[in-house]
Order: sequence, then C-alpha cells, then structure tokens
Amino acid sequence: MFIIKGENYSSEELAAKVLFYGGEFGYCFSNFAAFSVLWRGRTWTTSEHAYQAAAFDDAEIIEEIFNATSAHNALKLAIKYVDKMRPSWQTEKYAVMKEICQAKLDQHPYIQETLKKSGDAELIEDSLKDAFWGRGADWTGENNLGKVWMELREEMVVN
Repeated sequence: MFIIKGENYSSEELAAKVLFYGGEFGYCFSNFAAFSVLWRGRTWTTSEHAYQAAAFDDAEIIEEIFNATSAHNALKLAIKYVDKMRPSWQTEKYAVMKEICQAKLDQHPYIQETLKKSGDAELIEDSLKDAFWGRGADWTGENNLGKVWMELREEMVVN
C-alpha cells in the first residue's frame, strides 16, 4: 500500500493515475508549468495567464494579466478583478480551457510525448484547493482539467 496525501493506494491503483500540479511526470499538464502558449494571436507566458485573461473583456485587465510575472500572479489578478468577469464566463470556461490546452499540446512535442506515455491512466489535477478543475481537498472534486487532458489524449489517438 502507498499513501499519497492521506489516501491509500495499491501499486495497481497508483499506476492507473497520473497526479499533476507539481510532480515529475504530469507537471507539464499544469497551467502553472513553464510552457508558453500561442493562443488567439498572442504568446502567453503560461496557459494560466491565457486562461485567467480570457475571463475578461476589459483590455486593461487583460494586459495586466498578460504582463503578470508568474502564473500565480496571473491567478491573483483574476481573483482581484473577479467582479469584472464576463457574466457568461462560468458557461464558457471549460471550452476555453480545452482550447488553450489544445494549443499548448499542439505547440510542445514534450507535452505530446508525455500525454501519449500516460496511456490509459486517469489524469488528475492534484489540487486540494480547487474542486472544479482539480480533485479538491477530499478527493471528490470534479477534476475538469484532468478531463480536458484525457479528452485531448483520446482525440490525439483518434486522429
């Protein structure tokens, strides 16, 4: 038995999961990973920058997020301006995330190779703070970022 963050896993169960956020194998799937992404005509420092900026129509906020010195600072800016997000953002955010991750995948052979190497493993954003994009504190989160990457992997295999 292996214990990861308080959860017990057999070696077989562990082999069937790829936890990413930090970590060695799946780090490239994290929006905080140091992979730039050309998306909608601009080269963003990270996919987190692009995603956070996408929530806004205000050009000044978008520029501030674009120029953030780190993915963490891009997130902090989005939180600062949360009251100025587009009203439609909650219904758009999954599709936007998938579009950004697709661009990141297309532009980085290392990510393509890593995604292929993940085989049929369940990809899980190992964020205990985020129950929408990640697994959440109690492992009951929606893991939507993991689902985006698994969809992209499936589409990569089909094409």
